[in-house]
Amino acid sequence: MDSTALKAMQAPLKEAYRDDAAKALVTLRARGTLDDQSIACKVETGRALAVAGLHPATGGSGLELCSGDMLLEALVACAGVTLKAVATALEFKLGSATVEAEGDLDFRGTLGVARDAPVGFREIRLKFDLDTDEPQERIEALMKLTERYCVVFQTINNKPALSVSAQR
Repeated sequence: MDSTALKAMQAPLKEAYRDDAAKALVTLRARGTLDDQSIACKVETGRALAVAGLHPATGGSGLELCSGDMLLEALVACAGVTLKAVATALEFKLGSATVEAEGDLDFRGTLGVARDAPVGFREIRLKFDLDTDEPQERIEALMKLTERYCVVFQTINNKPALSVSAQR
């Protein structure tokens, strides 16, 4: 897809959202079912069933997906798609590209071993390896816009209001 095709595809959406902001509000959903035989959660992805379980550092077998890995994978997916869309819109000359995310966890927090150890990632690093001859200022603009428009990055960076509920 080139810049013209991308802009043509997005133009009516942008116009509709400018005219009626409510049309831009979409609720995304995820659903999972707890496995009754093991410590696992079967997540419906829309394409396949993903079975998430404990990370080996918390006693898991390593056969199921780790939700921490899934978070990083979601970040890589979103950042990659966003980078490609921004590069296309800017007519940025981009050959191949890779996106990597890595994060540091202290499992003492998750396992309740040390109260001062945080539960969750201490740090997440997102790295892009770009095959391009574009000047540095264009690369910096690409990175700035990718960061700005990546939904997963911005969600992690600007903690949304969270709530938890349970029902019988």
